Order: sequence, then structure tokens, then C-alpha cells
Amino acid sequence: MRVVPTLLLILGAALLNPASAQTAVPAGVTPQPGQVLASGTVPDESTKAAVLARLYEVYGADKVVDQIAVGQVAQPANWNNYVQKLITPQLKQITRGQLKIDGSTVSVRGEVANEAQRQRIASDFATSLNPTYVVNNGLRVAAAEQNILDGALANRIVEFDSGKATLTPAGQAILDQMAVAIQKLQGRKIEIIGHTDNQGLKAANQSLSQARADAVKTYFTGKGMAADMFTTLGQGSDRPVANNATPDGRARNRRIEFRIAQ
Repeated sequence: MRVVPTLLLILGAALLNPASAQTAVPAGVTPQPGQVLASGTVPDESTKAAVLARLYEVYGADKVVDQIAVGQVAQPANWNNYVQKLITPQLKQITRGQLKIDGSTVSVRGEVANEAQRQRIASDFATSLNPTYVVNNGLRVAAAEQNILDGALANRIVEFDSGKATLTPAGQAILDQMAVAIQKLQGRKIEIIGHTDNQGLKAANQSLSQARADAVKTYFTGKGMAADMFTTLGQGSDRPVANNATPDGRARNRRIEFRIAQ
């Protein structure tokens, strides 16, 4: 029986169901949030060193728990090169999951923030490999956590003074409710995204949307929330949700969006 190399990466926090891991996870070893546990069997020390070097590059050496063994396995052609292509910063978007590379079969599962991420990761995996590899996409959207944010915002607009990044009292009241919801997410990172309508110069809209996203983060940190819980992004007028031809549509486009970040 031909034995092939196997690499199992436990991503982020613990598996959703550790007992379902198809490769044995070392007993008593549980990765913490932000860490990656690497186990499995590779054919030689140079392959192991290359895998670890790539993981250190993506995650940082202090975030990688090394449990990789070296053994008598038959390595498919260019296997190490393909493994290198799969270990990318995209893996940091996956939580409570795993990436398993079993010879020429690649299986990925866990939680991502949205459907676009789910499809993009699997697509990028497939296009980076040759046709002899099979990719099984078991990723799922962390809908329950995102629903907590969406439910707290309830399609309301976080208001600012016109043309400024100064929150109105009504905007602050909404953020107070959002803060309560965010504290339910047990340390998950939140992306704060600012949007504008299409009135005025594109560059000015982008700057304003970024300033407003930053103002929301500043408001939260002023309430004692940790700054590293949040990232900010200004998207200007690039992602409207309503028709900019009407006052109501423009008002809906001037919004703050909250997303589970990875």
C-alpha cells in the first residue's frame, strides 16, 4: 500500500468537532485563537523545514505549534511546492477549522466571514494546483455571529454631521447598542467599514468614509473596548446599497457596516 505525505493544519481556535479530524491531532495539544497547529507526516526534514518556514512567514513563529513528523512516505511530484502555494494569508480568514493535504487531496473546512470568502478560498486553492489534485470545500459562513451584528444594527444608519466624521447623538446611541452586541462575540475581531453616497469627488468620499470608520473605532475604544478588536476600512461610494439618484437612496448609502473580521 502506497503511503502518501499528510499535513494537517488546525486553524485559529480549536476544531468545531475535534473528533472529526481525519488525521490524528496530538493528545493534549490545543491551538489557541490566532495560532495554527501543524501535524502529519512528511518525507524528510527539508520538507518539514520548508512547511514551517512558510507557516512562520504567514502567522509568525510564535503562533505556530509544530507537531509534524518525518516518516517513510511516498511524495507526489512537486508536493512541497503545491503545499507552499496553499499556505497563504488567506488561511487567517478561517477560524475553528482545518486544512488537510493528504497526498493530492486537499480538504478545507471551518468558518469564514461571508460567502465571497468561502468561494474565493476554494477557487484560489483549485487554480494554484494541477488537475490531479482534488479540493473539497467544507467552509461555512459564520452566520450566527454575523447575525448578532446585523440584528443589533437593524438596518439603521449611524449618523454623522453633514460632510464630517463627527457622530451625532443618534449615531452614538446606535453605537452604544452595537458595543453590547460586540461584547457577546467573545473576542472576535470586527471590521468597521465606512461608505458614502456618490456626491462630490471620489477621493474626498473615500477619505470621509475612512475618517468615519476611524471615528466609530475611536468611540468604541473611548468606552474601554480594546483597539485591537477593530480594523477600519473606507470604501467611499464604491458599494452603494440603494439608488444614488434619490435623497433616500443617498441617505441609505451613507452608512457604517460591521463585519466579522478574520
